[in-house]
Amino acid sequence: MAWTLLFLAGLLEVVWAFYMKRSEGFTLLMPTLVTFIAMFGSFFLLAVAMRSLPLGTSYTVWTGIGAVGAFIAGVVFLGESVAPLRLTAAGLIVAGIVLMKFSSEA
Repeated sequence: MAWTLLFLAGLLEVVWAFYMKRSEGFTLLMPTLVTFIAMFGSFFLLAVAMRSLPLGTSYTVWTGIGAVGAFIAGVVFLGESVAPLRLTAAGLIVAGIVLMKFSSEA
């Protein structure tokens, strides 16, 4: 269950990062509200997952999901670059997430 919560926390991190970009520096109300609601949910689920998962594993996986997810959202929805080096960097982050998962005792 902790891994599921951690995954959901990572997805909410993608949501808040995307809507933070859409908020235009917190000048637009609805994207700003979505940002803060998703932030709260993300931090809450991360905290619950950390009850049974190690700190280093939890935080690394959470930020990794957020980083790669935000990269994908930027490419798909905002037309950001899909340069080979950016793809390689995202792939290395995913590899790190997988290694952390397999190295965790929880």
